[in-house]
Amino acid sequence: MKLTRRSFLRSTTLSLAAAPLLAGPRVFGANDRITMAGIGMGGQGRGDLGGFLGFEEVQVLAVCDVVANHRQQAKAMVDARYGNNDCASVGDHMEVLTRSDIDAVLIATPDHWHALIAAEAMRRGKDVYSEKPETLTVRQGRRLEQIVHRYGRVYSGGSQRVWGDYNWYHKMVRGGAIGEPKEAWVNVGGPSGPCYLAPEPVPEGVDWNRWLGPAPWRPFHPSLIAGGFRPYRDYSGGGMTDWGCHGFGGALFTLNLQDTGPVKIIPPDGKDVERLTFVFANGIRIYHGGGWGGLLSFRGTEGEIPDPVDGEGRTPPDIDIPNYKGRGGIFGDFLHCVRTREKPFRDIERAHRTATTCHLGNIAYWLKRPLQWDPEKEEILGDPEASRWLDRSMREPWTLA
Repeated sequence: MKLTRRSFLRSTTLSLAAAPLLAGPRVFGANDRITMAGIGMGGQGRGDLGGFLGFEEVQVLAVCDVVANHRQQAKAMVDARYGNNDCASVGDHMEVLTRSDIDAVLIATPDHWHALIAAEAMRRGKDVYSEKPETLTVRQGRRLEQIVHRYGRVYSGGSQRVWGDYNWYHKMVRGGAIGEPKEAWVNVGGPSGPCYLAPEPVPEGVDWNRWLGPAPWRPFHPSLIAGGFRPYRDYSGGGMTDWGCHGFGGALFTLNLQDTGPVKIIPPDGKDVERLTFVFANGIRIYHGGGWGGLLSFRGTEGEIPDPVDGEGRTPPDIDIPNYKGRGGIFGDFLHCVRTREKPFRDIERAHRTATTCHLGNIAYWLKRPLQWDPEKEEILGDPEASRWLDRSMREPWTLA
């Protein structure tokens, strides 16, 4: 076959365009700063941003939000920290992700954007710290796990409470304080549902189409850009995935179930089943709601915690449970791993497993029937309708390829 110069150049260009953006991790010197950007600068995002700004090894170069007021407040925080006016402030996250001088991104957008921005960031050579819930669907989580490994990125889910708040439970249960664990209760909010908010005019300084992104189109309502999106299924899984990623994450880690999932999910039926129940292959049951210890309660063959009278007053056994690396909590854990390329405490697999448990609970609530789940194949067994809820269609042109 005769290969002309024009056909060679054309085929080469097409091949490069189709090829993945393989960007290896940067090698850090002793004095190199980790350059970061924040995407999604509402209240939680600015809180996370403030946490990262407290580390001397971090240099925040840009902030991004579709709401002008949010990004302006975030820029003011960064500029005040460094005593200059250098921080870029943009409304399109691609303006951040296409920059070659940014090592890592903080993602604190509404939940329906988390996976898409994280995937694009990793394809473009960025490490990712993402707020929870890390995904809107089960399938998004497994896709993110594949992207993490394909591009060799560091990914940390943002559920600091799993260790920071609940390590007393981890030490007590793993140290044998209740004998063989049998049951746990996680007292968090319920599932999300349809959104029927009345339409209002879009104010100046809000890119409403971009806020919606992959979600179905609907008219603007001010509560949605002020943190009020979580009750609505198009954007979030409600309390089940919000505080659920903290609470169920804490319970799963306590019970050493953080790398698997339930085999059966049973919703309440008003008769024999009082609470949504997750049944695991080893017989342990985790209930949604109830208990006596606030957010978490555990019962085993030899007792229960927290003590109904003394609460968490008992001193936990001195046992070693691997948790954060580096210094400074979950933010420091992420930064340490950016430098060393180790797995962070809330790596993608564990973040995905926790979120999946929460998503499955929502599906059982929405359909009002039990689900059989294969945690190895990640399939709902014998229920095609329920299986369709493992993923969602997206509004064009957005996709998670």
